[in-house]
Amino acid sequence: MLPDKARAPRNRTITLSEEERSFYKQKLLQVQQPVELADILNQTIHQDVLTLLQWSPKQSVDLLFIDPPYNLTKTFNDRTFKRQALDVYAEWLDTYLTTLQPILKATASIYLCSDWQSSPAVFDVIKHRFQVRNRITWEREKGRGAAKNWKNASEDIWFCTVSDAYTFNVDAVKLRRKVMAPYTVNGNPKDWNFTEAGNVRLTHPSNLWTDVTIPFWSMPENTDHPTQKPEKLVAKIILASSNAGDVVFDPFLGSGTTSVVAKKLGRHYIGVEVDELYCCLAEKRLALADADSSIQGYTDGVFWERNSLHVQVRSAQKQWSAHSASSTTIATNHQTD
Repeated sequence: MLPDKARAPRNRTITLSEEERSFYKQKLLQVQQPVELADILNQTIHQDVLTLLQWSPKQSVDLLFIDPPYNLTKTFNDRTFKRQALDVYAEWLDTYLTTLQPILKATASIYLCSDWQSSPAVFDVIKHRFQVRNRITWEREKGRGAAKNWKNASEDIWFCTVSDAYTFNVDAVKLRRKVMAPYTVNGNPKDWNFTEAGNVRLTHPSNLWTDVTIPFWSMPENTDHPTQKPEKLVAKIILASSNAGDVVFDPFLGSGTTSVVAKKLGRHYIGVEVDELYCCLAEKRLALADADSSIQGYTDGVFWERNSLHVQVRSAQKQWSAHSASSTTIATNHQTD
């Protein structure tokens, strides 16, 4: 991908040679007739999702992750999405939701990404179709400053369900945070652990996410896709709103993050992308996941704060006793997020 672009020696961006593109192109699927779920499971499908959904099995998806082009003028490889009037964008989005809705199970969850400007229009579209549970706002720390406005450094993700029967695994997505003012009872930590990296506790996940890092050149998940979502962000959604073996569907797959994270976390995936180059890139990332299933910022079943040190934590009582005696060395693994 972009072979003429100069790369720094330590740049870890995933790219494609022409040979790799030819190889992975053979693995892509196109559907032209009715199919069973098994026919499209764990596949990267290279076609427009509206065409695919004519042939897709109904009520087969447990989790739908939708990261459509935002209502901005943006170029994706050789395609450009142009900004529209907000009501026109809402109609465009509604067309896709109309076609996607029949593939969802009655217990399915839906996550729909948007920028702040189109977020109200997105809500108007989804409020009549699904049960809107929450709006997640996550800090997108990249972005240019503005001389006469606040820097735009956040995006929204709308969390919806088809019904009141849905999956939410709260314990799977707790965040380990530092404790600034530790509270003790009889000299023992209460609801926190002492570690070499500081005092920490597990906290319930909120709808404000400040622990996610946008992929950049030194991260092994990075690609040249202009709006790539972080694996950690998608991991939170998949762990919270699906179970092992469930089906995760992404109709705007891009460079493959949703499929890759679903594979790493033991879920089935179906990814649809209209751009062939991005499809091939997704297939390469899926192949790389066979050798490395790690997700930066998520270790030993725990999400870590951004730029924090991963420390293996033992029981609170043992840690506190060891700290008091100054006799324990805690193993560390230098992983940042």
